[in-house]
Amino acid sequence: MARLRVAMRKIREILRQKWVLGQSHREVALSLRVSLGTISEVLTRASRIELDWPAAQELGDDELERRLYGDVRSESGGRPAPDCQWIHAELRKPGVTLMLLHLEYLEQHPTGYRYTRFCQIYKRWLGKRGLSMRQFHRAGEKMFVDYAGMKPHYVNPATGEKIEVELFVATLGASNYTYAEATRTQRVPDFIASHERALRYFGGVPKAFVCDQLKSGVTIPCRYEPGLQRTYEEFALHCGTSILPARPATPKDKAKIEVAVQVAERWILARLRNETFFSLAALNARIAELLEELNGRVMRLYGQSRRELYLRLERSELLPLPGRPFVLGTWKSAKISIDYHVQADWHFYSAPHELRGEQVDVRISAAVVEIFLRGRRITSHARSYRRGGHTTKPEHMPVAHRKHLEWSPSRLIAWGAKTGPKTAELLAAILADRPHPEMGYRSCLGILRLEKRYSPNRLEAACARALAAGARSYRHVDAILKRGLDRIPILNATTPSIPLAHENVRGADYYQEEVKA
Repeated sequence: MARLRVAMRKIREILRQKWVLGQSHREVALSLRVSLGTISEVLTRASRIELDWPAAQELGDDELERRLYGDVRSESGGRPAPDCQWIHAELRKPGVTLMLLHLEYLEQHPTGYRYTRFCQIYKRWLGKRGLSMRQFHRAGEKMFVDYAGMKPHYVNPATGEKIEVELFVATLGASNYTYAEATRTQRVPDFIASHERALRYFGGVPKAFVCDQLKSGVTIPCRYEPGLQRTYEEFALHCGTSILPARPATPKDKAKIEVAVQVAERWILARLRNETFFSLAALNARIAELLEELNGRVMRLYGQSRRELYLRLERSELLPLPGRPFVLGTWKSAKISIDYHVQADWHFYSAPHELRGEQVDVRISAAVVEIFLRGRRITSHARSYRRGGHTTKPEHMPVAHRKHLEWSPSRLIAWGAKTGPKTAELLAAILADRPHPEMGYRSCLGILRLEKRYSPNRLEAACARALAAGARSYRHVDAILKRGLDRIPILNATTPSIPLAHENVRGADYYQEEVKA
């Protein structure tokens, strides 16, 4: 009789009608739609354990069933119960089925349950696992974001090529107010730009962004301490909010956006299946129209549209939008090299030379490159797009390098002019005589430094003698000064010659007399 599985509710009613109301077996059978044998069996078992109605009222269903039927009515029914945890683990292996596991179960327990009951026991156990906690979403608290699995597309009018794009979806937790747009990629610039447009659409900033652990938002996936993408984290700081990544492979953490994506796919993308667009802008214009219809539809559960709930619950709870637009920048780690420069997007930017060898963070935006050391900005540069070029600030250079940078032909000649015109003339001649002016820099500097050992007047005189002799090097000027030749007057074409008196000097008249003879 116990195997008929009479509900405990009816067993209690049998006992009540017999013991409290004093009805006959037939009256109870007609009232509860049970057999007379079932009534007799229940009363017999109750009298066997000396159970009365007050005691039966105090017992729960499980305890009452255990006392009346013992192990006969338990789930095992006297047969060995299958190990549901083992079944669940084995089903994860490739090719394993419930039918195979049932056959293995019968090999160990020939008197065990048949296949149908075996599956029922496992499914009942499975249904009690992974219970979902209902989440309570406060107004203005969270904005959930994700990308749809289905991809919209537009057609290139020149080539006819179908170009697939991404569908970004954002929704507010309390009102389900939804935003959607198509973007070319899921990369950081598009990801951040979609956030900005979503916030403008919502008219405010929630207290937290909830995202999946995609690479544009999370660089190090982790259940407990995920590593946030630096630009995304900076954007959240700019907006005055925070980021709460969902746990990996846990869609229940972001059930709101999972449903919002599904709704967007059904009520937006599905309606675009027979429409053709020839640009991303045209596609987004149509998505915006369908989005307005979606947010205006009355939800059966709430009896209001998403827009009505948003205006009533969330609009006033959102934080104000930032006063200035976010300047998008990408981050990278770099090491200051031996030439006190760091590479950013194939260009080299200087940092203070004292920091060479330090590991720094570089932020690259469209107009500016910033260098940070342990969270403190140490310098910034206007961004250059010249591949392989260098941008150097003089104050970042060592003194010696800075002085070398100051060398130029005009500057060296100007330095020489302070000593005298002949010095400047000699320096200009040296620079002009070399294949490249820089090859004469050191010679010029050497000549100028001779002024420290000798007087400016002597250096000017030495340079004049070197010019007259056609000398074009530091060594010549140095030799002139060492030998004191700068003190000897220079003979030139304007200096009158002095006739020499000597017996072998015959003069012009001698040769004229020879001709006459």
